Amino acid sequence: MTNPTPYSIAPIVLPLPLETAPVPVDGCAGCAELANVRDRARAVGDLTTVTDCNVCLRRHPVGHQ
Repeated sequence: MTNPTPYSIAPIVLPLPLETAPVPVDGCAGCAELANVRDRARAVGDLTTVTDCNVCLRRHPVGHQ
């Protein structure tokens, strides 16, 4: 059995990775819509939707470019 620590320990703070946002493919309506949704989500602080849009943009079909 372990002994509990009798004093407070400062939390470990891990920085978020700084990544550049993926760029939509020129002329692709789907990419443009994802970028618009991402911008609106970022404006209201919806970081889950921002991340989802970034994932979709990164998974864009390579042959489409």
